[in-house]
Amino acid sequence: QVHLVESGGGLVQTGGSLKLSCVSSRSVDTINAMGWYRQVPGKPRDLVAAITSSGDTKYADSVKGRFTISRDNAKDTVFLQMNNLKIEDTTVYYCAADLCGTTWERLEFEPEPWCHWGQGTQVTVSS
Repeated sequence: QVHLVESGGGLVQTGGSLKLSCVSSRSVDTINAMGWYRQVPGKPRDLVAAITSSGDTKYADSVKGRFTISRDNAKDTVFLQMNNLKIEDTTVYYCAADLCGTTWERLEFEPEPWCHWGQGTQVTVSS
């Protein structure tokens, strides 16, 4: 079992920045991949960014060039640096870990690709 705890959410103005953190109860260098998702009420969770243990990354088209995912193995933490935030980035962001029964190549096509989820952190972007 892996427990994930997100932090770093908050209120920011359009064009501002936030850095989300996800601390894992298990060493992240033993986890095959980790990711960040966001979910608008009433809709499925959408992939924002993901990173493998070897550092390969994926990003949603809507955040490319603005968001950066990274991991610090020494701190068992995955980060999501969010720059140039837009109002449409407002929602709850979730951390995920361990691909379950799928592959990195199929990540975007699987409805439930992760074994473990955090509780989420709210990001609100105001005008």
